[in-house]
Amino acid sequence: MKISSLISGILNFAVRAAIIIFVIYAVKDICLKAYDYGYRVYSEPPIAEGEGVDIVVNIPMGSSVKDTGKLLKEYGLIRDDRLFYFQELLSDYHGKLESGTYKLNTAMTVEEMMAAMSPSLSEDATEEAEASGS
Repeated sequence: MKISSLISGILNFAVRAAIIIFVIYAVKDICLKAYDYGYRVYSEPPIAEGEGVDIVVNIPMGSSVKDTGKLLKEYGLIRDDRLFYFQELLSDYHGKLESGTYKLNTAMTVEEMMAAMSPSLSEDATEEAEASGS
């Protein structure tokens, strides 16, 4: 009787230990992936180095940020359209992207692209700089 309960206890311990080890590794993996994704939100490099390639992009009227991200990915200007959504959400350009035709470059960062797609925000900053300089 004692040997069977001892074996049962050892197996029970081994199964619990295996589950705990599995959970620890899964949490570690999720944390590393989340950190990497969060890091990319603020430091994603441009697609190309150097001069890059100019690409004319037409953002249709009423496009959402997700639609814009998908379009930029299709044109090869960004790597991840979901990442673009979070980059816009956490940037100074949140809610300020405008529809229109823009000349973007594969050597531009996402922030530079968002600045180009927010012409009224850029105009406001230019006007403020001119007003403070007068």
